[in-house]
Amino acid sequence: FPFDLVMRELKRYPNAEVIWCQEESMNGGAWAHMQPRIRTAMRAVGRREDDFITYAGRAPSASPATGFLAKHVVEQDQLVADALTGPTGNMTMK
Repeated sequence: FPFDLVMRELKRYPNAEVIWCQEESMNGGAWAHMQPRIRTAMRAVGRREDDFITYAGRAPSASPATGFLAKHVVEQDQLVADALTGPTGNMTMK
């Protein structure tokens, strides 16, 4: 994990909201690995404990895909919107 690079960006943008976006479901992608490391970097640069890392992606699922194109398109549109504008739907967690 590139702590030095993440800390550099956190210092450059001290008021920015941190959003982790992934196409995989919450339990299928890198979120579980990245979240504690990003939080450690945030603490190292003096960010408050109540500063959240927002997750924007698919909800936890036993399946890697919905199996329905229409549902996939809705989920994809939602996670992109959440990543770019902040949390708006039920697939976003802090």
